[in-house]
Amino acid sequence: MSSGKVLPAEAHGETVERFDELVAAFVRLRDPAVMAAFLHDLCTTAELDAMGQRLQVARLVSAAVPYQEISRRTGASTATVTRVAHWLRYGEGGYNAVLKRGRK
Repeated sequence: MSSGKVLPAEAHGETVERFDELVAAFVRLRDPAVMAAFLHDLCTTAELDAMGQRLQVARLVSAAVPYQEISRRTGASTATVTRVAHWLRYGEGGYNAVLKRGRK
């Protein structure tokens, strides 16, 4: 008899598979217009805005701008600024890799 409880995706490997598939999809897209189209199809406006905001926050944290000023400039909460700063310093290096490549 089922309890009706849904197991988290990682309990049966779907999260890893889905993440790997998503990463592979991004890697295949080299054309900025196609990448933009994919992101618009994939994400809500709110998700796109949140990801863009986090990148702005990471850029400002990297430039040693005070957290309150980052919050004021970006509209991000200080909790978001703190969380992004944590991942910038102790994460897997993704923010740093993007920031090193600069804006195009």
